[in-house]
Amino acid sequence: QVQLVESGGGLVQAGGSLRLSCAASRSIVSMSDMAWYRQAPGKQREWVAVITSRSNTNYADSVKGRFTISRDNAKNTVYLQMNSLKPEDTAVYYCNAAGYWSIESRYDFWGQGTQVTVSS
Repeated sequence: QVQLVESGGGLVQAGGSLRLSCAASRSIVSMSDMAWYRQAPGKQREWVAVITSRSNTNYADSVKGRFTISRDNAKNTVYLQMNSLKPEDTAVYYCNAAGYWSIESRYDFWGQGTQVTVSS
């Protein structure tokens, strides 16, 4: 089993920045597709960004140009740098790690989430 622990959430004014961190309890960050999702009150969880095991990155249109996903394999940590924050970015942000232990054994782990609140 792998634990993912998010941190870095908080309250920030519109236009401000936050950096979220997601630390894994095992060395899986380099071998996984690491993603961030978010869930706003009353809404479904939505995908925000991903960095693949091959270091390709992709972003939801709503955050493209404002958010940057990165990882530090040595620290088993993935980050989400969030700039130019908007009130609509308010949500609980979740970290996800997905990959394969072997051809027949897939894994998919989630963190507990960290709250981001952007005031107008």
